[in-house]
This record gives sequence, structure tokens and C-alpha cells, in this order.
Amino acid sequence: MTNTAKNKKEPIIRVENLDKSFGQLHVLKGITEEIHSGEVVVIIGPSGSGKSTFLRCLNLLEEPDTGTIIFDGYNLTDKSIPRRQREKNIDFYRSEMGMVFQHFNLFPHKTVLDNIIMAPMLVKKQTKEAATKK
Repeated sequence: MTNTAKNKKEPIIRVENLDKSFGQLHVLKGITEEIHSGEVVVIIGPSGSGKSTFLRCLNLLEEPDTGTIIFDGYNLTDKSIPRRQREKNIDFYRSEMGMVFQHFNLFPHKTVLDNIIMAPMLVKKQTKEAATKK
């Protein structure tokens, strides 16, 4: 083993051979990717090429047909884990990742700050003061 291999950190997200179809439309075909902590990744492509589907699969808002998604060492797609425990684990990991939806909607009756601090308060149970400070 080389020094480079020894010192290489494990990726925070590892995707292996991800496939997703909607009926006859095969949207994701064997996607394999690694994303390391601190890395900035951009996904570009034409409309309908699967960018949003890929992101939705990463946090299992869409269930991939085949493939593996490993987030911080945990296999989110491991079907051998009982369904209830798997859902609980997925909820925890979803709380650790962020996603901005393509057609996001802000609450028009709230300020920008109120929209931003809502998730930390509801999901992470932070106080309004802690969420605002962060």
C-alpha cells in the first residue's frame, strides 16, 4: 500500500452503480461517485438528465432501483436492516445533509431569517437564539 492510499480519507458519500427508472425511462444508469468532506461538487446537465433524481436518491426521497449509497460509513440502501430501523437511521442521516429543492418555496408571511432558522428549530430542536446565532 502506498503512502497516498494510506492517507486517503474515506469519502463522506460513496455512490456505487446507482440506477433509477420511471417506467420505461431509465434516468440514472450506473452512477458511481465519491464526495469527500469539504469538497464542493457541482452537478450540471440539460433539463431531464437526472440531476434532481440523483440528489433525491442521495437522501432517499426517491428509492433507487439498484446500487449502493453510503453516507458517512452507513449504507443507506442496505435492505437487510429491518424497515423500521432503516427508516429511523435514514431520518438521522437526512438531518445531517442539506438540499435546496429546484422549486423551493419560502413562507411568504415569514422573514428570510425566519425561513432559514425554521429547519434547525424543528429538526434539530435548537432554540430560536441558537439557530439565529449559527
